[in-house]
Order: sequence, then C-alpha cells, then structure tokens
Amino acid sequence: MDIIKLILSIVICQFAGILGSLFNIKSIPKWYSKIKKPRFNTPNKIFGPVWTLLYLLMGISLYLILTSGKDITLPIIIFSIQLVLNIVWSFLFFGLRKPFFAFLEIIILWLSILATIIIFYAISKPAAYLLIPYLLWVSFASLLNYSLWKLNK
Repeated sequence: MDIIKLILSIVICQFAGILGSLFNIKSIPKWYSKIKKPRFNTPNKIFGPVWTLLYLLMGISLYLILTSGKDITLPIIIFSIQLVLNIVWSFLFFGLRKPFFAFLEIIILWLSILATIIIFYAISKPAAYLLIPYLLWVSFASLLNYSLWKLNK
C-alpha cells in the first residue's frame, strides 16, 4: 500500500468538496433557506456528512486506479472532469443561484460520473463500485435540483 498516494487521493477529493462548499456557506442562509422546497428535501445537516463520505469514497477509488499499474491517462482525465463539474455545480446552484443552469450541468455531471464508473470498471471493479453511492446521490440531487428549479421559477 502506498500510503502517500492514498492520502493525496483523499485530500484531492476532499479539497474539491471544500471548494464547492465555499459557494454554499454564504448562499444557504441568505438564499437557499428562503426558497420553496419539495417535501422530500433533505435537511441541510445531512449534506455535509454525506458529501464528506462520498469524497472519501472517491479518493479511495482514485487511489485504486493510481496504483493499478495500468495505463490510467484517460481514466484520470475523466475522473478530473467529473470532479471539476462537481465544483461547477455548486458554483451555478449556490454561487450564481441559478437552479436551471445547475440542473443542466448536473445532467452532464451525472453522465461524467457514469463514464468514470465505466472506465474505472475496466481497470478496477472495486474502484468502480466505490463510485456507485456518488452516482446514486447525484441522481437524488438531480431530482431535488429539478424540483427546486420548478418550484422557484
């Protein structure tokens, strides 16, 4: 086990989460708390722990790919794209307060996560499986994003 690669992989993913949360911090009390929400809206206190766990799983998944000993150029590019798209969603939804554009972007994010899972699966099945909770959560987030847009347009 290459502990340095494991730690760096986790830190990179957690850092993406921190960057995304910079948009949330100011927007939640000033904007998000005041908009109409669907009945299935998750309490705000759930999001932090869930995302922390998801970023941890992403980091472990990334580590498995990095240490696979296979050609990982394309998988790392696709993984990086989905990680950037994750941050961009927070910017669009919370930073710009544009649920419609965030919804369009989250569809692209979802597809990029699926692409990451597929390409990781060819290299490491466990790495791909670790991303399934992320895909499921973003599926839920997509529905929530859509509902928020429709309720507040």
